Amino acid sequence: MKRLALLMLLLCAAQTAGAQDSPPGNDTDTPLRYKLTVGYYQFSQGLSDNGPAMDVNLRQTSSTGNVWLAHYDSWAQGVTQTRLGWDRTLDQGTVRLIPSLQLASGGAWNGSLGVETGQTWFAGLAFGRTNLRDALSLNFDPNDMVTVSGGLRWSELEALSFQLVRDNRLHPDQQHLHLIYRTPLPDARRLTVDVLFKRGLVDDEPTERTGLTVTHDWPRWFIRAAWDPKTNFTSQDMMRLVVGTRF
Repeated sequence: MKRLALLMLLLCAAQTAGAQDSPPGNDTDTPLRYKLTVGYYQFSQGLSDNGPAMDVNLRQTSSTGNVWLAHYDSWAQGVTQTRLGWDRTLDQGTVRLIPSLQLASGGAWNGSLGVETGQTWFAGLAFGRTNLRDALSLNFDPNDMVTVSGGLRWSELEALSFQLVRDNRLHPDQQHLHLIYRTPLPDARRLTVDVLFKRGLVDDEPTERTGLTVTHDWPRWFIRAAWDPKTNFTSQDMMRLVVGTRF
């Protein structure tokens, strides 16, 4: 609980530090370049076995893209991991290129390259690879993968899309299908609903599960709750609660 209290104080301090910035929709054009996210993860077998875990992520956005630094700590298990990442969207006119790279403590790395085309109607394809070093998969989708995506954008804030992520290296039976709906709400708020359909082998048994993630955004704050059964295709189910601020 002391760790949780400390991280919540850090989150509040970041919000105070950004209090001079104007949120989206105000008369000023001051961008919110930083995002601080604190995630609390609870595994299905409780404190006596795997225990809870926490992840803190600080992201900075500039003309070179998004750069972020994160640290994961599962203190009951004594498992920690520090990660450094970068991604960017390169607009090439009719297509957008989306490269990403992540380095993790212990020598693990992964990267991806995606391409997307279209505005109102859009479609995309991405390919990802790792160096097969032991690392925690904290995006919760397969990392050695091919991804097919597409959908319809009514506006920047409202869209309906799908994303099919399929392992194409060590576990080609494993795949995630996301159906994602994003819609604006009054008072510059936004709601995002992500329904997950998961299929693949877990402990050599064919498994199909459904998960759900709901995110509520305010101009500066957001909160996300997720239910992820058989997370990372293990025997563990996971509840995630994430809070964050932009400044």
